[in-house]
Amino acid sequence: MSEIFVWWQGQTWGTRLWIWRHGEYVGSDEFGNKYYQDKKAKRRYVTYAGYADASQIPPGWYGWMHHRVDTPPTDVNYQPHEWEKPHEPNLTGTAQAYRPDGSLLNRGERPRVTGDYEAWSPE
Repeated sequence: MSEIFVWWQGQTWGTRLWIWRHGEYVGSDEFGNKYYQDKKAKRRYVTYAGYADASQIPPGWYGWMHHRVDTPPTDVNYQPHEWEKPHEPNLTGTAQAYRPDGSLLNRGERPRVTGDYEAWSPE
């Protein structure tokens, strides 16, 4: 039922129908995401294997999705470079999100630094 109305959890019925009519399956990645290409317009699509989070697209597929390379990573046996980090989920909005010192959601107070603002008070 959620596929009909909830786009942020994957694909909707409209997306499924569009890909069925116009899409051509290209491949999938280690997360289970599936990649498609429009047969005529050369648009590229991804259907996520769970919650729709663009940070789940691996580097090789990212380059293909953004038209930086013409061949998908499955055709060229793509190997990530040593400087490319593995996927880390986007934790924004969760309890595990980064909260720097001084944040309202973090315990404690922000440490004082040189050049801190001091409020002006009339004499």
